[in-house]
Amino acid sequence: MDDIQLSSIVVSTIRNAPVLMFAAMAGLFAERSGVVDIGLEGKILASAFASAAVAFVTQNPWYGVAAGMAVSAALALLQGFVSITQKGNQLVGGIAINIAMSGLTFVLAQFFFQQGGRTPDLGEARLFDIVLPGTAALEGVPFLGWFYGHVIGGHSILVYLAFLLVPIVHWTLYHSRFGLRLRACGENPHAADAAGVSVEATRYIAMLVAGVLCSFSGAYLAIVQSGFFLRDMSAGAGYLALTALVFGNWRPIYTVLGCIMFGFFGAVQIQIEGVDLPLVGRIPGSLIQMVPYVVTVIVLAGFMAKSVAPKALGRPFVKSR
Repeated sequence: MDDIQLSSIVVSTIRNAPVLMFAAMAGLFAERSGVVDIGLEGKILASAFASAAVAFVTQNPWYGVAAGMAVSAALALLQGFVSITQKGNQLVGGIAINIAMSGLTFVLAQFFFQQGGRTPDLGEARLFDIVLPGTAALEGVPFLGWFYGHVIGGHSILVYLAFLLVPIVHWTLYHSRFGLRLRACGENPHAADAAGVSVEATRYIAMLVAGVLCSFSGAYLAIVQSGFFLRDMSAGAGYLALTALVFGNWRPIYTVLGCIMFGFFGAVQIQIEGVDLPLVGRIPGSLIQMVPYVVTVIVLAGFMAKSVAPKALGRPFVKSR
């Protein structure tokens, strides 16, 4: 038990959460507009591959982030075309993107880099942690040095962006004209249309924003956490983000709390792997890897009935004549 350190769990939680937070905020915009965004997983994978590949070729991580944004936004608009313009089944369209990107990213990685479906290590083309001013001076101060250097500081810029997005998304959703229109399209699109709001245009904008936000999840995985792209490296992050949406009742702050909860269990999973626990002993790694997904099932079972989704979620809008 001495090997399990609370400080490491706290820091790991902060570093695990952004992958889910970006994806959950992306899903929030899409689903608040009335479009089920089951394709988060595929967009994370596509943006992770694009980010890693372009960052490696250019040796510039910001070009990688831009490439991931472009690819994820394009997929989001494609998903929007199927769901909004063509009135197609939103679940089928999202699942198709997930399956297609799972295979396509592997094939492209193998074709371009010939390393078994992964990209080469990015090396210096990664986004590294930021050391805040005064970290060295406070390093020897008990608790304060650790808190300032590892909890507040010592993270990539994308971590700070993830947490900064929370108040921005909350304000946009509840205190801006666009947010009002977005929620109206997700709750009662016919009333929004009668008030002069273009439901299709609003949903397209929401999907574009969702694509951009989701790209940061992929970029974070590839050029911050791992330093390369690996097949199916998202490991269900898109589905966990959707679970966090249900947990948070499609509200930004509560959704982020759900993401942090999943990040915490992921951190605990890493800490207890290979450790002898009292009365239990050493738990097999395969069982430990199940922890986040078992928690997902429990959360869905406990909160699905209590959550109230946008009323028009998943329903194609057909303009009244």
